Amino acid sequence: MEVKIGVQYAPRELVLESAQTPAEIEQIVTDALGSSDGTLSLTDEKGRRVIVPVGKVAYVEIAEASPRAVGFVAR
Repeated sequence: MEVKIGVQYAPRELVLESAQTPAEIEQIVTDALGSSDGTLSLTDEKGRRVIVPVGKVAYVEIAEASPRAVGFVAR
């Protein structure tokens, strides 16, 4: 799963690949937005953790990861 997190006042969005399902990611985001500690924490496929203050989250986009083409393509 590809997850994009828009952060207020940041010129670029955070993008990470997660092995979790869209439902699991949605639940983590929903829980974080309603929690008192105020952080959204996600872990990517390589075990790296991304922590964002909930007050700075502009949006979260959850999508299927697109396969990347390797090599040259003749059209």
